Amino acid sequence: MGGVTSSIAAKFAFFPPNPPSYRVISDESSSGKLTIPEVPKRDNVDVLKLRTRRGNEIVAVYLKHPKATATLLYSHGNAADLGQMFELFVELSLRLRINLLGYDYSGYGQSTGKPTECNTYADIEAAYKCIKEQYGAKDEEIILYGQSVGSGPTLDLASRIANLRAVVLHSPILSGLRVLYPVKRTYWFDIYKNIDKIGMVSCPVLVIHGTADQVVDCAHGKQLWELSKEKYEPLWINGGGHCNLELYPEYIKHMKKFVSAVGKSKASTNTSKSIKKESDDQSKLSESGNSELSEVGSDQPEISRNSLDSRLEKSKKSSKPEKSRMSTDQVERYRRRKGLVW
Repeated sequence: MGGVTSSIAAKFAFFPPNPPSYRVISDESSSGKLTIPEVPKRDNVDVLKLRTRRGNEIVAVYLKHPKATATLLYSHGNAADLGQMFELFVELSLRLRINLLGYDYSGYGQSTGKPTECNTYADIEAAYKCIKEQYGAKDEEIILYGQSVGSGPTLDLASRIANLRAVVLHSPILSGLRVLYPVKRTYWFDIYKNIDKIGMVSCPVLVIHGTADQVVDCAHGKQLWELSKEKYEPLWINGGGHCNLELYPEYIKHMKKFVSAVGKSKASTNTSKSIKKESDDQSKLSESGNSELSEVGSDQPEISRNSLDSRLEKSKKSSKPEKSRMSTDQVERYRRRKGLVW
């Protein structure tokens, strides 16, 4: 049944850029280190190939910040790849002072295999495993970020990990079928059943959605926020569409506020736990007679990945987002023809 579901999903949920926007090559001058020649070379960026439990090899990029307060795992939408997302990743890492790992789903960019729902779950697990094992991040330091269809693998993973720092849902979907039809129940052949998983997420959840989204109605984001157990102040961007929310100045402002707030909240929680543990230890040792303590705007531009700094400067002169300068003809063709760019 799962295979049939994935086959249905692949027909209308995945639109990998063709041809891919980037290549992966081995730089012999740097001891064979992997690089992406289509993007600016940076010393703080690692290009990775990760093996998933389903046998595919996916491409990922890891951006290191010298004063990182968290690590963000970014799952992108269904009509983009790492080459198109790279500049946004750089800006988010710099502006939010975070490490960031972005990855391509199986069948996207230079990742092997085919894009299916089940494969995306294995893909995000491989990325999460890399963050923990290769870069030493702890669950309480990790923020999962899912954009559009990326909200599917994001919520699937978040529903199974108890101690994440936070989750961000950017233009999320209630489920695949609900993007197309206003169904009231979940059917077996539906995909990315986020509506059934959001209640199992135990960390703070931020939802960002545009009020003028014509691909995934803002009602999807609002219902997911209502169903969240630990709600954070949502961001409903007035006039925002489906692929342009990062162009609005309130986007980065709200993200900064959120990253700071959940960081302080986690630090406070850890301090409280430490104090409680020390208090318990003191009580136990006192009872046993042992005095030693144990240690313990409404225009809809094409999707853009240009500098947030330059866009924010221009936004001071106008409440409308800047038009994109990046060519995304294929994305736009799919959007106009299919109406399914999640």
